Order: sequence, then structure tokens, then C-alpha cells
Amino acid sequence: MMELPKILLASLTAGIITQVFKFVRASWRGNVQWHMLNRYGGMPSAHTAFVASLTTAIGISEGIDSPIFAVVFILSAIIVRDAIGFRRYLGTHGRMLNMLVRELPQSEALKFPNRLDEKVGHTPLEALVGGLIGVAISSLYFMFIF
Repeated sequence: MMELPKILLASLTAGIITQVFKFVRASWRGNVQWHMLNRYGGMPSAHTAFVASLTTAIGISEGIDSPIFAVVFILSAIIVRDAIGFRRYLGTHGRMLNMLVRELPQSEALKFPNRLDEKVGHTPLEALVGGLIGVAISSLYFMFIF
């Protein structure tokens, strides 16, 4: 049987735990919806947890002076920047477009039956918490499991 690479396992664990936590947190607030397991945005950022965990695992296993760490670090920074920048910007557009559709006459509004997602990005705090979770999970994996 093939064993999953340790770095992949740590990163997947961080992302999945973070996404499940987001679902559980929404459920505590009485908002249980299964599609939220695959939802963008919200506290904490699973995207950031994934890439922070990957970057940490690579740094621990290969060293922070390795070329692969440099590549992963740069790509992680781009992903986090997109999560708190571009995707958040898309959410603002979604909110404005939904508002405009609500103002249309009923006959025109029927042409747009689906609302756009308004929360597809992250605040800096959501990204920070996701990043801390990712770093912690990879660190714990390498200290106690591997």
C-alpha cells in the first residue's frame, strides 16, 4: 500500500480541519448547511491554512534555505494575497450586483435567478488565523507524528 507523503498529509490535515471548523462554527450559530463544507470565505481561511502548512512542512523537512522552500513561500504569498485582495474584491462586486438586480423590475430580475456569492475572500484576520493554524498543524505533525 502506498503511503501518503508526510508533507502532503500535514497540509491536507490543516486544510480539512480548518474547513470543518468553519462549518462547525456556522452550525453553532444555527446555520447548518452542508454546502458550507465547500464554501469560500469566512473564519478562518482554509486556503491560507493549506499553504501555510505546506510552507512550514517544506521548511522543516527541506530547510528554509532550500530552493523548494523559496518557491513554495512565494506561491503561498501570492495565494494569501489573492484571498485577502482579489477574491475579497470579487465579493464586493457580487454584493453590488445583487443589490442592482433587486432594484430591477420583476420581469427583468427573473433573468437573474441566482444570487452571486458575496463572501468569497478573506479579511486579513481570517487569513492570519488560517495561517497560524497551518503553521501549528505542520509543526505538531513534524514534532510528534513523523
